[in-house]
Amino acid sequence: MHETHPGVQDMACDTFLKIVQKCKRKFVTTQVGENEPFVSELLTSLPTTIADLEPHQIHTFYESVGHMIHAEPDAGKRDEYLRRLMDLPNQKWAEIIGQASHSIDVLKNQDVIRTVLNILQTNTSVASSLGPYFFPQISLIFLDMLTVYRMYSELVSSTIAEGGPYASKTSFVKLLRSVKRETLKLIETFLDKAEDQPPVGKQFVPPMMDPVLADYARNVPDARESEVLSLYATIINKYKGAMMEDVARIFEAVFQCTLEMITKNFEDYPEHRLKFFSLLRAIGTHCFQALIQLSSQQLKLVMDSINWAFRHTERNIAETGLSLLLELLKNFQMSEFCNQFYRTYFLNIEQEIFAVLTDTFHKPGFKLHVLVLQHLFCLVDSGRLSEPLWDASAVPLPYPNNTMYVRDCTIKLLGSSFPNMTPSEVTRFVDGLLESKTDLSTFKNHIRDFLVQSKEFSAQDNKDLYAEEAAAQRERERQRMLSIPGLIAPSELQDEMVDS
Repeated sequence: MHETHPGVQDMACDTFLKIVQKCKRKFVTTQVGENEPFVSELLTSLPTTIADLEPHQIHTFYESVGHMIHAEPDAGKRDEYLRRLMDLPNQKWAEIIGQASHSIDVLKNQDVIRTVLNILQTNTSVASSLGPYFFPQISLIFLDMLTVYRMYSELVSSTIAEGGPYASKTSFVKLLRSVKRETLKLIETFLDKAEDQPPVGKQFVPPMMDPVLADYARNVPDARESEVLSLYATIINKYKGAMMEDVARIFEAVFQCTLEMITKNFEDYPEHRLKFFSLLRAIGTHCFQALIQLSSQQLKLVMDSINWAFRHTERNIAETGLSLLLELLKNFQMSEFCNQFYRTYFLNIEQEIFAVLTDTFHKPGFKLHVLVLQHLFCLVDSGRLSEPLWDASAVPLPYPNNTMYVRDCTIKLLGSSFPNMTPSEVTRFVDGLLESKTDLSTFKNHIRDFLVQSKEFSAQDNKDLYAEEAAAQRERERQRMLSIPGLIAPSELQDEMVDS
């Protein structure tokens, strides 16, 4: 790690990390002929070991030592090792915070901002390898870190407000935003790795409400960090129902303002898009009760944003939107608001799904489109709907049941979408859907045959419609090769040597 020849130090740090990951327990036990474990010796000589390394190499080194400390079974020793490991960055941190308490302008110096960023990155590296045992260290810097976050955030907003849109491209603003992002990344890394203890969540989540959440809402769009969305998605995925009462505040702070940013077109703010729908999915999965308590306007916003997501040609976003829609449909089916929800949204969802299913741009989503349609058609017959789906005042003659109503509406919808198909072909297709709805493979084949026959798809490459079957075939082939020794190269097999 002291060799200045290009590339050697990078290689040394990466190799060190690999060795530690494979045999971390060896470093925390006292070996024959030694007075103390290697990790203790390493921590004593830490300043000289890292003296010649670049910041990114130091982060890798700290991550490696985090793995070693993680292997120490004794909690007292573990905390002692962590304290010694973080001694250098903590001294520097305390020095900067001390100077800032006398004069806040210290934090505006670009060199100081770089140092703060470096300290946070070092903390993130250790948090990623040390997991839940990082708790004593993050408790030490957490509140100061939020204060710095808030201050830098206000500085970014005021700079952009004064300097116009180009101010967000200056190196000063980019540096400030790097500190904000790293702060969010550090908290997210720690909470993600922390064990599922609500007390940890209760200690760290409430103090972030104003500096992080309210700050996101107050900022101009160009200064909003998408990491706020992924941080809250991680928190909800981690603490699930315990976050129920906070969902309304999260919704209020990020929902409307993020939607305004991402619904102008399909291109701007790509990071915010995916992270926004991941957050929405976390809420839909773990805090469904909170969604039921939203006003009808807010619920309409949620449904519109899901429609917006699966209309995306960006595959990840479309798939997240469809998966979220499927989860919401299943949750509403089991809730007491089943009739109310489906009367409002059934036809709208069916129409939107048929629109993306038949427009040739969304073929990779075929599997999920089919699952949503199957859910809708099965629901009509399931007995969960005790009221008619149609509006009695708008329909002069009532239908005998919901199935006939949905059949009629689907025939009209597809008849107008596919004018080149005869009414009898469309009717045959819809009747086929209703008959095969309980058997997924028949239902899927029926839809696929209909699409391939239609004019839009007939002249195209339709391999995406068969992607699921092709993947299953590849997996069967791989399993067959695995069963015969020597057919698969050793480099392609799973690494068996991890010291767990």
